[in-house]
Amino acid sequence: MDLRQLRYFTKLAEVLNFHRAAEQLNISQPPLTVAIRRLEEELGAPLFERGPRAVRLTPAGMAALPVAREALARAELVREAVRLGALGETGRLTIGFVGSAISERLPRIIPLFRTRYPHVELVLREMTSVEIARALDSGQLHAGLVRLPVMSRVRLDMQVIEHDVLAAALPSTYPIARRKAIDLAELAALPFIINSPVSVLHTVVFLACQKAGFRPQIAQEATQLQTVLSLVQSGLGVAMVPARMGHFAPEGVTLLPLLDPVATEMGVVCRDDAGPLARNFVAIALDANDT
Repeated sequence: MDLRQLRYFTKLAEVLNFHRAAEQLNISQPPLTVAIRRLEEELGAPLFERGPRAVRLTPAGMAALPVAREALARAELVREAVRLGALGETGRLTIGFVGSAISERLPRIIPLFRTRYPHVELVLREMTSVEIARALDSGQLHAGLVRLPVMSRVRLDMQVIEHDVLAAALPSTYPIARRKAIDLAELAALPFIINSPVSVLHTVVFLACQKAGFRPQIAQEATQLQTVLSLVQSGLGVAMVPARMGHFAPEGVTLLPLLDPVATEMGVVCRDDAGPLARNFVAIALDANDT
């Protein structure tokens, strides 16, 4: 039994005439007659009672008809699922993102993606840029929002979606927090809260401090920027964070721009051999960047 036979059966059951059924199926009558006969032989019971001008369903045929229609409908669902999957419009998409992405990027990207691809299940995982690159290497992620630059053992497609600069985060009680801007070198004697070495920002901050003529005195390391800001709030030290994180600065923390700006970028990344699911996410991330 195959879908073609079921399609012939349901059409004949609908019009109850071999000639008209064959016309509507765009075939000649003999192949239809042969297909129905073989189906009946396979099922072990007649499905139609043949008359000189028309046919009618037997009790077995009436019992088989709704099941046949359901089977054809399910087959169509399979066909549609394959089509949507090939276009990246259905399936499960796993995305890694750095903590700083929650300030502006994710709130723009996620609603737009869900609107355009409502049948895609979206799974979000907060990670560092290095962890995202490793997860892309191993196939655990489809795409990610990272701090650039990021290194990987496999070829990655990276595109910038956000340009930002670093700002100095200080306890508001510090006298220098009243300034409008600050030279990074003025923080040389202060303890630093810094991102852990697995973070791209760790390297960016170290290089910026080195350029300013000092090596930061590390009081504490933290993985997430929200944790860094909370530790600054506690008075443990100062930090360098993306300026856009000012939206999330807790009470008691002041963000000051640097007189000599230090650039930092966020990018959307996927493997070079990524499938349509990941490519659709990348396209949405770029579209959201233009809004």
